[in-house]
Amino acid sequence: MSQRNRREFLTDVGRSMLVASVGASLAVDMGLSPALAAESAGTLDFGGLEPLVALMQESPADKLLPQLVERLNSGTELKTLVAAGALANARTFGGEDYIGYHTFMALAPAYEMSRQLPAALKPLPVLKVLHRNATRIQAHGGRSKDILQTIIAHDDDLPTDRSAGETLQQLSRNRDVAAAERAFAADVRKEPGEAFNHLQFAMQDEVDVHRVVLCWRAWSTLDLTGMEFAHTLLRQSLRYCLDVENRMYERKYKTSAIRDQLPKLFDQYQLASKPLGTRVPDDAWVESFSLAIFSNSPAQAADAAAAALADGIAPTAIAEALSLAANRLLLHDPGRKEARPDKPVGSVHGDSYGVHASDSANAWRNIARVSSPRNTAASMIVGAYHTAGQSGPMNKEPYPTDEQLAAVTESDPQSQLKALDDAITSKDQFRACAVAARFAQTQTDAQPAFDLLLKYATSEDGALHAEKYYRTVNEEFALARPAFRWRHLAGLARVTASEYGKAAPGYTQAKELLKV
Repeated sequence: MSQRNRREFLTDVGRSMLVASVGASLAVDMGLSPALAAESAGTLDFGGLEPLVALMQESPADKLLPQLVERLNSGTELKTLVAAGALANARTFGGEDYIGYHTFMALAPAYEMSRQLPAALKPLPVLKVLHRNATRIQAHGGRSKDILQTIIAHDDDLPTDRSAGETLQQLSRNRDVAAAERAFAADVRKEPGEAFNHLQFAMQDEVDVHRVVLCWRAWSTLDLTGMEFAHTLLRQSLRYCLDVENRMYERKYKTSAIRDQLPKLFDQYQLASKPLGTRVPDDAWVESFSLAIFSNSPAQAADAAAAALADGIAPTAIAEALSLAANRLLLHDPGRKEARPDKPVGSVHGDSYGVHASDSANAWRNIARVSSPRNTAASMIVGAYHTAGQSGPMNKEPYPTDEQLAAVTESDPQSQLKALDDAITSKDQFRACAVAARFAQTQTDAQPAFDLLLKYATSEDGALHAEKYYRTVNEEFALARPAFRWRHLAGLARVTASEYGKAAPGYTQAKELLKV
């Protein structure tokens, strides 16, 4: 592909379903009104949400929850609490604190969990995560240590000699925080959806779970906050990319090979000139492709994804194969060989291979779903690169084994659910996994099992990952073909048994306040 055509293609990052314009409503978030154009940047102010956001930044966690429950009882919507918590987190941490951004990534999933609970219990998962949010904000220093400030941007902060995506990518590689922030602010000012597309160029430079999941959760959380806060939430991802780039430079780490491989694959398979395929392969193809991603190197997996796209395979089929490959990492995992805080030997919850890979594959799938054609293709290629190359320490055969499955003698739904509950509270991962697999063979309605697992995703700490992973499995189960979907439930059952036994801070207080 010629350089001219590449430039034209990269510039057209898609007038897609993401295009959204909010005009002057971004002024509060970005300091972009004409009257402010010559003024210095200052503290972010979130308008009508500001008092609640400030409360969440200024209150110790145990004192915050009673005030939040009082607001709920007075008519404040749970969605509003989540929105304020997300903005408080973003203003405090700016995508640069490990526990901070993990907590941010848990907020929208916690809200989705709440929607599956009975009315009296709905606030529990949200209050649990807001307690975690407040605890970390206070440890960070509260309002006095805000990372994000307003950005005063001008149109000429976004150069016109290259695409906005290329500009952000290059500024990220140059570790130029100030210029990157101004360019992104100017970009969001035009169209937040297009800015999200442009941000993907920097996102695709490296692969790690936090990079991609933070980006996706920032976008999805806009459903709760409103698009007027797009700049605040999305700039977390830009700053994350800049922070990683700086740390790699300081420690003399090599950059990922995907930086060079991605444009080469676009050229090799002429993906720029081809529309996205719509061919839906059969189950055998998805199974085979999943195994190839699981077994091969990152470079081989990226090439396979590009070849599949060139062959007209629908991106949704590739995304399902990535999800199944990630699930294989969980079901083949022998468990941790060394104990870590809150993660004993043999455990698979928290930042295990399978949980991380599943959350990543889910984020790549979702970004591909809402992005421009270019980013849909790139997300599948980079997602394949990301998922592959991790099977080295895995068992040859997955759990549950034939012996573990044969040991499940319960056949009716109620006895199976009781057996699953008993396995979880006994921390017997393999029994839980086997019961869930047997449930899949004898039942057609997965909701009772999900309801049981939701109880523990709400009550347990999960080493920062319980909410995200529960939401990931919910989504992947719903999207997967009947032949494959139950594997996700088996994986969730195993993780739930692994994480059982450490109640989440704030959970007991929330129950007492709600009188449940």
